[in-house]
Amino acid sequence: MDQAYLDIEQIKQLKYRYVRALDTADIDAMRDCLTKGAEIFFEGGIYTVDYKGRDDICAFLETSFHSKAASSHQVHHPVIILTGPASASGQWSLSDVFHDLNHRVIVSGASEYFDEYVKEADGKWRIARSSYKRLYEMTQKMPEDMHCTFNRLAETGKDLGL
Repeated sequence: MDQAYLDIEQIKQLKYRYVRALDTADIDAMRDCLTKGAEIFFEGGIYTVDYKGRDDICAFLETSFHSKAASSHQVHHPVIILTGPASASGQWSLSDVFHDLNHRVIVSGASEYFDEYVKEADGKWRIARSSYKRLYEMTQKMPEDMHCTFNRLAETGKDLGL
């Protein structure tokens, strides 16, 4: 198989692992997706997230995807461009929903991700920079009769004592 196709497929698999790690609060898996000096910048309707360094990013994500939250992130329509033998850029469409079960708020929306990737010395592709700006974002209060009957993050997310 051509190395370029293999690299592109490995980058796709990396992004899929990244969103699964978000939705399951798998911080070890998240750590493996990011370079040590990774950067994130996410701009939503009600928030801006700007962190540098894998440890700070993982600490932020651990407290965001906690036991009183439920989320689903789906990425699709990838455009991956190899910019060198160990570097690439990517653009993805994102559809997501986040339920804050403590405050009973639902946030849903769509974004365009812009990523930069590097292939590190161990041969693994990792995310060096990830950013998005919302296409749209909607928030709503959960209806009184809406109840969560199962939530994976209740099992895997950090208990913040909320």
